[in-house]
Amino acid sequence: MKDHELQKLVEEISLNFFNLPFKHNAKFNGRLRTTGGRYLLGSHDIEINPKQLHYHGVDALVGIVKHELCHYHLHIQKRGYRHIDKDFQQLLAKVGGTKYCDVIPGQRRESKTLHVYSCTSCGTQFNRKRAIDTNRYVCGKCKGKIRKVKTLKKS
Repeated sequence: MKDHELQKLVEEISLNFFNLPFKHNAKFNGRLRTTGGRYLLGSHDIEINPKQLHYHGVDALVGIVKHELCHYHLHIQKRGYRHIDKDFQQLLAKVGGTKYCDVIPGQRRESKTLHVYSCTSCGTQFNRKRAIDTNRYVCGKCKGKIRKVKTLKKS
């Protein structure tokens, strides 16, 4: 599917499910990694992750488009367009859009290391995915000095 086909699909979904026209641009954005799509508040455009179509098919794509169109139409109407707003939740349920998109294989990377730190005063241990500068930070319990105990590598 190309950008102009996506544009046509978004316009059709907007008319069929929302009874309102979509007057802006819809396009694929291959740089999206952890989301199925996004609505841009400034330009009112919609960007869709092309990997969703590739891995999960047209049905998943339609659900994502409905979700983004909920943001679009509510924002244009100056109503609650955020996920926590009742307007958004009700409209999403009404049109049958997806709340969450399916995970794309290989997109979410887990940390392969675990850094273990310990307080020299109270002995509290801290497990961190990212290394910290022990000169800048102190223990949250007793304000004691922190030292690195070990680094574990996951396989």
